[in-house]
Amino acid sequence: MSDAAQPTAAEVRAAAEAVKTALDRHLVAVEHRSGEDDPAVYEAFNQLAAAAEAYDELLYDRYDEVTPFEIPGADDTLPPYTGPEEPNALSVLIRRDYAVAEPQRLMAQARRIEAADDGGPGADASGTVHGAVGILFGEFEADEIASRHKEFGLEEGDSTLWVTAADEPADPGEWLEAPFEQADPQRVVCRFDVSAVFDDEFDDDIDDDDGDDADVDTDADVDGDIGDLEEDLVTDPDEDDDADDDADLDLEGDLDTDEDGEPARLGADR
Repeated sequence: MSDAAQPTAAEVRAAAEAVKTALDRHLVAVEHRSGEDDPAVYEAFNQLAAAAEAYDELLYDRYDEVTPFEIPGADDTLPPYTGPEEPNALSVLIRRDYAVAEPQRLMAQARRIEAADDGGPGADASGTVHGAVGILFGEFEADEIASRHKEFGLEEGDSTLWVTAADEPADPGEWLEAPFEQADPQRVVCRFDVSAVFDDEFDDDIDDDDGDDADVDTDADVDGDIGDLEEDLVTDPDEDDDADDDADLDLEGDLDTDEDGEPARLGADR
């Protein structure tokens, strides 16, 4: 960033003061909250997050420094629940994403279904990916397709399931024209998300742990090998002396002596 575009020191100071003010407001909201999901606390939290993020950016632009605070994204958490405490009805909203990895396999599966239904092979709907998708999802439940997606040439993407609360059950046909238009995040009782991004984060943690363990094991092996080598090379001087004495004793014991105690001469056959 050029010097002309950098924020001034006064702007950075003002952003820091805004963070302090937002901290005070957040504390006041927490101290006077009406329950676990008080909207005032939620709003104060968002204001504090925005102020902290703005300060962090200005601080980096001006001084090339950062704060130790991690601001969670807006999509990481749901807004406070404002639905009925004892709902009389529930709606289950499901989204599953798929990539058409093998179109030929997808259309082949659709042709099998057409052949079984019509008594002969068909080439109308099953001849295109669009038509094959309609045949498969018309024949199988969504949960079965999810469990057998590879058989149909599909590759799983992200998925989510929301359970929302309602005051009263909807009338038959009431929401069919726009089934997802009335989805209110503040009425979500529970939510379950599945994404490859979560697997990547978990794998990264495992790789880090394995790397640490490998370093420890390698150090231990090296230390053990060095210790064994030192034991082989270093000997006790006293043990060497004892060994020499034992050798001398064995040599003396092997010599024969005469009646006067002198060593006997070896006889030779003449």
